[in-house]
Amino acid sequence: MNRIVTLVVTAFIALMLLSSTVFVVDQRKFAIVFALGEVKQVIREPGLHFKLPPPFQNVMWLDKRIQTLDSPEADRFITAEKMNILVDSFVKWRIVDPRLYFVSFGGDEGRAGDRMSQIVKAALNEEITKRTVREVISGQRGKVMESIRAKVVNEAQQIGVQILDVRLKRVDYVEQINNSVYERMKAERLRVANELRSTGSADSEKIRADADKQRAVILAEAYREAEKIRGEGDAKASAIYAEAFGRNPEFYKFYRSLEAYRSSFKTKADVMLVDPNSEFFKYFKGSGSAGK
Repeated sequence: MNRIVTLVVTAFIALMLLSSTVFVVDQRKFAIVFALGEVKQVIREPGLHFKLPPPFQNVMWLDKRIQTLDSPEADRFITAEKMNILVDSFVKWRIVDPRLYFVSFGGDEGRAGDRMSQIVKAALNEEITKRTVREVISGQRGKVMESIRAKVVNEAQQIGVQILDVRLKRVDYVEQINNSVYERMKAERLRVANELRSTGSADSEKIRADADKQRAVILAEAYREAEKIRGEGDAKASAIYAEAFGRNPEFYKFYRSLEAYRSSFKTKADVMLVDPNSEFFKYFKGSGSAGK
């Protein structure tokens, strides 16, 4: 019985020793085999591998995938015109030299993130202090990011990291400056609006004056043309009347008297005090005597 127990214990110990010497490397990881803090082997390829059992050798895994370093809060920088701005950025990076990365940070991702944040912040500060706010925001934003990336890449290589991209998510004024900037923008927009309104009003008055002038000219020309036509018509009518009535002067006098009668007795309310023997009633008398 004791022999069986001994065999079981021995087998269990052997199995434990065997399992501690075998490990599997995932395709998304680097494996670093080290002993007493010294790197013995870096394994980049996935699969089954062997090592000495602890405490002789241990294994640490490092992520080989692309990672994102995103600053939790925007950092403050001073531009070339001495204005404070807030810059929020992020960095895409990955480990390319596991041995150098392990030696630099002992596998501590927190220390690695702090170090890369310092590198990025220093590069941002160097580039932003040389440029104005307009250049950082729009004018030279692409150039700023490329310059920052170039600076960060060189320093990141010294800690076993490859920087793939650096981006500025947001560039804004600090709270104390925002209000003054907005007020200045508002005042500028109001100035432009008032200037456009004044220009429009002046143009409107000019157009209205020109239209009134053209209207007066058109009416004057139309009136002149109408009077000319009316004068020509009256002249032709007078000529026709003169020609017609010249052939019989007595009939012309009779016709003119009828026109006078029609105008004088147009309404029943008209009252006239005229001598019955006057020349005005000549044709009334003639008509009466003729009727008799």
